[in-house]
Amino acid sequence: MSSELSGKIAVITGGGGVLCSTMAQALAAQGVKVAVLDLKAENADQVASAINAKGGKAIGVACNVLQIDSLKAAHEKVLAELGPCDILINGAGGNHPKGTTSKNHLLAEDLESTEEGLKTFFDLDPEGIKFVFDLNFIGTLLPTQVFARDMVGKKGTSIINISSMNAFRPLTKIPAYSGAKAAISNFTQWLAVHFSKVGVRVNALAPGFFLTDQNRTLLTQPDGSLTERGNTIISHTPMGRFGTPDDLTGTLLWLCGSGSEFVTGVVVPIDGGFSAFSGV
Repeated sequence: MSSELSGKIAVITGGGGVLCSTMAQALAAQGVKVAVLDLKAENADQVASAINAKGGKAIGVACNVLQIDSLKAAHEKVLAELGPCDILINGAGGNHPKGTTSKNHLLAEDLESTEEGLKTFFDLDPEGIKFVFDLNFIGTLLPTQVFARDMVGKKGTSIINISSMNAFRPLTKIPAYSGAKAAISNFTQWLAVHFSKVGVRVNALAPGFFLTDQNRTLLTQPDGSLTERGNTIISHTPMGRFGTPDDLTGTLLWLCGSGSEFVTGVVVPIDGGFSAFSGV
């Protein structure tokens, strides 16, 4: 397919996941050569194979975004097989149970409770908190250090980070993830200013509520009906549904293309109106 993005080279971390694999396929459909990076080689290869089967060009690369040597090895493979990076999507991220409370609110009696598995704010594991911050923030910073060097001084280069609704308003139970995504939004603004003189634009997507492998059991029952949390989310989403992976595509392509060439340092909510709704 001929498009303004045709021939560009994109690197997508976390590319084996539900949302990022859709982004990879959307870019490939525009003629972009895609390097799908994922911690699990089989997941990366599966996405790359699907793209290649449709006539696109993609490679799967096993990569740990928290290990600089792993990133450098991935960079060498991308350079050798595709070329220097034009578009970097920092999609790797996630939460951890050890950074999550059991309840929305602390009650005084919780401190004396012997309920099995109850985890209050005071029980949060610092290692779990650190894991979440590292995966989301350091896992965005390090790939940018490795791959953005290729972009400096080139025309039409773009970095897309993945923020979240948590960065606008922290959600109950998940302080680590909310804080880490707030850091991504701040880093996106900082990096946009820092790279503004060398032609690299930096923006972020802030997805609302999309069903993924990570949150499906939190939001839906085995029979497909909504959990209490799922119902709360839908009732606070004016458009009345969860997002689908394809809902990210239009904004992604806009931020990667010339239609946004004067846009940098923004975090775009793709949330069905969630961030605009007060709940009343």
